[in-house]
Order: sequence, then C-alpha cells, then structure tokens
Amino acid sequence: MKYVKRAFVFLFVLMVAASTAAADTDALPSWNDGPAKSAIIEFVQTATDKASMKFVPPPERIAVFDNDGTLWASHPIYVQLAFALDRVKALAPQHPEWKDKQPFKAVLEGDLKTVMAGGEHGLLEIVMATHAGMTTDAFSQIVLDWLATAKHPKTGRLYTEMVYQPMLELLAYLRGNGFKTFIVSGGGIEFMRPWTERVYGVPPEQVVGSSIKTKFELQDGKSVLVRLPEINFIDDKAGKPVGINQHIGRRPVAAFGNSDGDIEMLQYTESSKRAHLEMLVLHDDAEREYAYKCDTEVGRLCKGLEVAKENGWVLISMKKDWKTIFPEK
Repeated sequence: MKYVKRAFVFLFVLMVAASTAAADTDALPSWNDGPAKSAIIEFVQTATDKASMKFVPPPERIAVFDNDGTLWASHPIYVQLAFALDRVKALAPQHPEWKDKQPFKAVLEGDLKTVMAGGEHGLLEIVMATHAGMTTDAFSQIVLDWLATAKHPKTGRLYTEMVYQPMLELLAYLRGNGFKTFIVSGGGIEFMRPWTERVYGVPPEQVVGSSIKTKFELQDGKSVLVRLPEINFIDDKAGKPVGINQHIGRRPVAAFGNSDGDIEMLQYTESSKRAHLEMLVLHDDAEREYAYKCDTEVGRLCKGLEVAKENGWVLISMKKDWKTIFPEK
C-alpha cells in the first residue's frame, strides 16, 4: 500500500510539473511583454474559457488578417504592384506601343513617380494588362515563378521572407486555440492563393481578396478558367466586410490590420456579441523596417489612429512590441 501511495504522489508531481512547464511555454516568443501581447493572451483565454460569459464556440472563432503591411512588408511599394511592374517589362517585347504610351512608358523608364501620379486609373490599366488574358492556372504559375526570385529592394530578401515573425507566431497561436485564420486583403485573391498556405499556413479557401472576372472555357478538350480584363470585386475599405460575408459567412471575433483601408473590417468585428479583439500594426521602426503613418500613399494610417483611440482598439508597435521583425534566414 505504501508503494502505491508513493506512486500516486510521484505521478501527481509529474502532472504538476508538466502543467507548470506548459504554462511557462511562451507561444509568442518574438513579442515583448506589454499591452499588445497581454491583450492577445487575455482575449484567447477569455474566448476559450467555457465558464466565461464571452466564451466563443469553436465554429465562431474566426480571425481575419489584412496582408500588406500586416503580415508582410508593403514598402516602398505593394508587392503585387512590384509584380505588375516586372510583368510590364517582361511583356514589353510583345507590345512595342508601350514605349510611347503611359503609364507603360513610365514603367519601362523606371519612373515610379509618374506611375503613381497616374492614380487608380493608371494602376488599374497596368494590372489589367499584366493580370488578364490567361488561365487561372497559368497566372498562378507566373506568380510562383516570380516570387521564387523577386527580392525586396531594401533588404535583398525574397518577398516571401519579408513576412513578420511575430505575426506568424500569432497565426499559429490562434490556430492552436481553435481559431480559423483568414486573410482579407485588398490585394488580388489569385495573386495570394498560390503561396499563402506555404508561407502563413492559410489555405487558399481561407483567402479573401480583390478579383477580376473569369469565364469557363474548353481548351484542347480541357476545362479552364480564363482571366478577363474586368474588375469583379474590390476587397478594400467598406468592401472588406462585404467580402467577409460573401466568402466566410460569419462575423469575425478578431481582426488585424495596419491601415485606413482596414477600418471597416475592424468595425465589423467589434460589433460581435462574443469576446472580440481589434488590433492595428503601427509601422514605427525605421531602423528594422519602416516608419510611416499619414505621410504615405502605401499603407496610410491616419484616420485609423483616431478611430482606434475612440473605440479602444489595440496598437501593435513594431518598435516596442516586437523583439524581431523578420524570420531568421
């Protein structure tokens, strides 16, 4: 009997030790202790606590993330724009008229200022010329081939290495607690879907984005979808809640963004009757990444700061809250 009692005591000690070790494991090691990290952990604990009045049942644990500037770097220009500019150069031999036609002339001359001065119309013309007129499978392969070699102009890293390590940990932490993670971006849905699962662990069916129209065709006896030079949906600003409703069908309980284009997505999330969390990434680390707020056309965060203060949204300071920015090579 004495030995049985000792065995039970030993087993109890092991269980306590294991429990303590698990509690001591930091699920967010790249985050400094502070309000942002605490808000995340407190939210997850509340949402997963069945005894809590704000308990979120597993099917309703929907977390949405903007991509550009939230999950990966978006400066000095959006990655998809860099892709489009490179595609113009690659396709230029087939379009000799582009040498004298704007905005293509500016792209070929490396005049980004003139390209951006063309505004939405000019950028749309570039996108349509470089993203349409092919099958969806062909476009996916073009994107993957480009990402395999294209590098960020400041760091020399591949663009898929310009992802934020703290956000990768956050995605994994949420999924480990029963959350389903979605990307909801103003970027092209078919530009993102070929690589998000490998880079973020987010499968293509959990990606919401802007899109152009496609049509079904039979080519050489095989069924394909052909991309057309027509806008289908813009998943930005007020379009984000619409895209969430169309693709996900549930209101999120957690939303993460970084710009004024994400305001409506966070507002839609905070109307949840469950526990909810809204956070904005603040780019304030010029040494390790970039520092910008209102003084940029790429990822402008101006009105969002005011709304965040009014609504109690949590700001994530790259400088203060993140021990590291990018994954180690």
